[in-house]
Parts: sequence; structure tokens; C-alpha cells
Amino acid sequence: MSVQQQGLPAQLQLWGRLLGFSQIGVAPVDLSHAEPGLLAWLAAGHHGSMDYMQRHGLKRARPTELVPGTLSIITARMDYLPRRGSDSEQSHAPTEVVENSEAVTSDVPALLEHELQRLNQPTEAVVSVYARGRDYHKVMRQRLQQLALQLQAEVGPMGHRVFTDSAPVLEAELAVQSGLGWRGKHTLVLQRDAGSFFFLGEIFIDMALPATEPVSDHCGTCHACISACPTQAIVAPYQLDARRCISYLTIEHEGPIPLPLRPLIGNRIYGCDDCQLVCPWNKFAVRSGLPDFDERHGWRSAKLVDLMQWDEAMFLRMTEGSAIRRIGHVRWLRNLAIAVGNALRTAPALSAIESLALRNAASIWQTHQSEVVRESVAWALANTVE
Repeated sequence: MSVQQQGLPAQLQLWGRLLGFSQIGVAPVDLSHAEPGLLAWLAAGHHGSMDYMQRHGLKRARPTELVPGTLSIITARMDYLPRRGSDSEQSHAPTEVVENSEAVTSDVPALLEHELQRLNQPTEAVVSVYARGRDYHKVMRQRLQQLALQLQAEVGPMGHRVFTDSAPVLEAELAVQSGLGWRGKHTLVLQRDAGSFFFLGEIFIDMALPATEPVSDHCGTCHACISACPTQAIVAPYQLDARRCISYLTIEHEGPIPLPLRPLIGNRIYGCDDCQLVCPWNKFAVRSGLPDFDERHGWRSAKLVDLMQWDEAMFLRMTEGSAIRRIGHVRWLRNLAIAVGNALRTAPALSAIESLALRNAASIWQTHQSEVVRESVAWALANTVE
């Protein structure tokens, strides 16, 4: 390995910062130690209906099968908590990096507390924080590609491929192996100075680079994430049963949501942040320096009754450029109907006007062409507490 290659990880860190990444690492390609755990997770059926997990099998733990010739993997962390500012400041903001983003972290605990409080407001519609801005796939992929091209300009011709939650890649394991953090008991990656509110991405390259050192685990005896999970999807420390996870149920799962889990979903209509909101390390979470992740369309205060009135054209327009669009209008209405039903079950806490508005908003979809929507709406209305 040349002197130039030895110094590249530090140079990549500098280039990455300028592109909006919070941390860059280098992982080895040997992930054979992760194969038994992956096989056990699949054998237990914890992947639910995500059949692609089973199809790809051990390819996830074998990077050189996914991209032959790979000798090193550059890993990247990108914080996504939105910058300060109102919802009206966002969608047309320039996409430059704000260099002093770490100076605006003191109010993060208040942000997390606000999100927890919203879960107790049954008429509000809670969307996972990561999905309130621009689709992270687009943001990460574009900037990873720029980083790869910058490296190529430095070292000469180099084969590479970029990934971010888009291929059979063990992203969390690669992040851990390259020192971006450790695996929390909720299975997400945690970093002492940034918590867990960040995206991960990778660049597979056909050049050997020195790996960056892993960091130690700092969860200790804490079980906050396990205790907070509404559906008890964290079946044991470091083990997640996706079939019970609200993020899986509201995003990945296509059919009707199992009846026993519906009341536990509450007013969460896209994803779930509970395990992150209660994690002590997230008091150190860092706001993003990128306007791409600023919140759009008033997601921080969205109401079920308003969103329930979106037809498909409105849904597509309001979710343009957002990760939310990927679930489609049918799953969107299904999720909203479940949340409306949960709100109506708390009728004594609602005003008569709020209850009537929710019933009317759900009723307009009683004859929807999708059986899943019709059934979810019927369940919502039938579970009203008079």
C-alpha cells in the first residue's frame, strides 16, 4: 500500500465534510463474522414479507459477490435532523452546506420531547423525522458519487459503485466495522457525538485503503429503546422482529395491518422514531447542515383530518421528491385509517367536532377500489367509542 493510499482516509474525511457528510470511514470487505446472525434472523422469519432479504441471502455479508473486485468500502454518515427554521423556509432553499450546523444542537432535547408529546395528541399525524425532507436516497447517492469522483481525480482510474439503502448491503455492519459507531440494542448504529439520527451510505472501490478503527459499545445496561417500543418489536437486545416494527408495518408491509397491532400504532402514519427519541445518546444528536432535510409541508404539525382528504393526485403532488411517495396512495390511506380509528377510540378526549370531522374524513374512502383501504376504514369507524 502506497504512502498516498495510507493518507487517503483523512483526505476523504475532509472532502466528505465539504459535501455535507458528518463522518467518513473505511471498512474491510470480510464480513463473514456477520453471516451466522444474518442466517438466524432470516430463519426466524424476522424479515417479514421483505422477500428480497431471503433472495439475496448471504450476498449481503459478501461485498465481493455483490461487486466483484471490491477491495475496500468507504462508509459515510450523514446527519438528518432538520436545521432550525419554519416549514415555510424550506423547499426552495439553496442546497449549500451550512458549516456551523454543530452550533445548533443545544435545542435537540427539546425537539425530541416535542416529538414524544405529539404521540399523545391523537388527532395529529406523525411522520418519522427522516422522511419529512427530501428523499435521502437522492441526496446521499448524488453526494457519494461526487466523493467517489473526487477520489478518482486524486488517484486515477478507479472502479466504484455507490449505495445507500438500495442493494443487498449490510450497511450497519459496515458502519460499525469502519468506526462510524456501535450497534445499539435497537439495532441502529449509535455514535457518541451524534446519537442515531443519521443516514448511512457506501462506496465500493477496487482499491485497497487502510481500514478505520471500530469504536467500543456504550449502551451498557440501558434498555430504554426496548422498553419504549410500542409493539415490542425489539425481541431481545440487538434483535428486531420486523413483523412487529411500526416502520415495517407502515412502509414495507403491503397488506392489511394485523388486528392486534393496530391499536399500538397510535397516530404514527409513516415510520416510528420511539426507540431513538428515548435513547440517552440522542441528546447529542446533530442537526444537519443541509437544507435538503428541512421539513416540508408542515409535517411537524400535520393533522389526520387534513391528510385523510388527499386524493391520489394530491398525495403525489405533496410527496414529490419525498421518501413518503414510495408507499403509494393505498398504503397512505390504510395508515391514516388506522390512526383515525385509534383517535376515535379515545373519543372522550376528543371534542364532538373533532370526532365528527375524523369520521367524515374516513367515510369518504368507504368505497375505495382497494379492499385494504375499505377494510381499514371500516375498522376505524367500527371502533369508535360513542
